[in-house]
Amino acid sequence: MLSPGEHPCPVEFRHRSWQDDGKKEIDPSAQEVLKERNAATILIDGPGFPVTKEETADHSYIRFHGRNHDIWYTDDKEGDYRINRYDYLYTQEQLTPWKPRIEDVEITKGKVRVYFNNHARAKAIRNAFQLMDMLAIAHKAKEINLQDQSAMGNF
Repeated sequence: MLSPGEHPCPVEFRHRSWQDDGKKEIDPSAQEVLKERNAATILIDGPGFPVTKEETADHSYIRFHGRNHDIWYTDDKEGDYRINRYDYLYTQEQLTPWKPRIEDVEITKGKVRVYFNNHARAKAIRNAFQLMDMLAIAHKAKEINLQDQSAMGNF
């Protein structure tokens, strides 16, 4: 219903039924539908998700979920697992392989959007600034103190 020319749409496939037989890429028939509509396959860095290589649009969207595989796929619903599954701080070594890929996508596709979904305890903010520094993207310097809280509390 959205016009791809007006709204650059990304699609994140989370169910394995959308993957090819090798479970490494999105199924080719789904990729073709995305290409026809200029919709980007969201490139995911997260537990259990393959990091696809296929670009389907003239724009790109990369989403970092964190790598808490043991928490992400637990059957234990004790505590707030929704916060815990995203409570992950990427290291410099884990972000470094993304630098050339982001730079390459920017050169070939033009528009790259990166979203850190490891939001628990302000870790997404710290990692976003870290990646911006790696990519030489100017930003105001700000000390990000990782918060030791599991809820927002009172405003």
